[in-house]
Amino acid sequence: MKPIKVAMIGVGNCASSLVQGVAYYRQNNSSQGLIHDKIGGYGAGDVDFVLGVDVDARKVGKDIAEAIFAAPNNTKVFKSDVPATGAKVIMGKVSDGVAAHMTTVGEKGFIVANEPEADKARIVDAIKASGAEVLINFLPVGSQEATEFYMDCALEAGVAVVNCMPVFIASRPEWEAKFREKNIPIVGDDIKAQVGATIVHRVLSSLFAARGVTVERTYQLNTGGNTDFMNMLDRQRLGSKKESKTEAVQAMLAQRLEDENIHVGPSDYVPWQKDNKLCFLRLEGLQWGNVPMELELRLSVEDSPNSAACVMDAIRCAKVALDRGEGGALIGPSAYFCKHPPQQFNDDLAAQMVDEYIAEPAMAAE
Repeated sequence: MKPIKVAMIGVGNCASSLVQGVAYYRQNNSSQGLIHDKIGGYGAGDVDFVLGVDVDARKVGKDIAEAIFAAPNNTKVFKSDVPATGAKVIMGKVSDGVAAHMTTVGEKGFIVANEPEADKARIVDAIKASGAEVLINFLPVGSQEATEFYMDCALEAGVAVVNCMPVFIASRPEWEAKFREKNIPIVGDDIKAQVGATIVHRVLSSLFAARGVTVERTYQLNTGGNTDFMNMLDRQRLGSKKESKTEAVQAMLAQRLEDENIHVGPSDYVPWQKDNKLCFLRLEGLQWGNVPMELELRLSVEDSPNSAACVMDAIRCAKVALDRGEGGALIGPSAYFCKHPPQQFNDDLAAQMVDEYIAEPAMAAE
């Protein structure tokens, strides 16, 4: 099968883990670490990266395979010999994609390239020229205007979208309608991790509900040392991120908690953690006879590889939708792979919906 051609907006840690992973699975032909081995006949190595868009001087102009290892990226390198892709990283549009404080911290932050910013026509032309079929949004949290700019570009270029960030596109009716009207698929919003803070919090919340334990209070605190956590030091950029993570947990509770009894979100930036993310979860509940119980959990994960398996599945689902001529938000894949989908389902049901979606052509053939 021909590889899926993918363009990326933002060539940071998440892009690095994804590109390394494709090279790894292409060489090793293994299903270890994957949620689904094949989707629509496509494996994890069946992706070609044909365009990168960034604004950092250390990445613009370089082959994607080189740019993914440039500072300030600091995720784990598990595949150092990534072959050249033949695709360059081009200058994008800064807009609100870079927080002001991120340009004042030297090597650890953004060094904006001294090049003219791209306009819509240039981005659309670059997407079309690359032959990209799926565009991934890896912009930083809080990039509302920049994300909407690139979504307009995707619509004009006619490419499917995987919106990995908590700027609500697939889950906003007015935006979803634009994709549906143009018959362009989108998976979103805000990608979950393979086994991360949100999915663990959701599973534990569902467990409490299933076993008849009333959750009284809960929190999720996260620390990390990558650019994502540094970016989120600007609390004004956190509105949609906190909403996305909080609603993902609220949706799994038997009874919705008052705002003062639930706290879900980033806590602080710890530089030496690099791309390692520490999550501290606490749930307080009432059992039989209103007897109290408490659960505390500590989770340590490499943040960016933890999202790559979900992104890979979302890419392949988007490609399947393109192959079938389907447009609009993909409900099952969005619910399973994203924190803030158009419709929330518990994760078991969402997983079943994805499996049914993947199996649909075979079922129809029978």
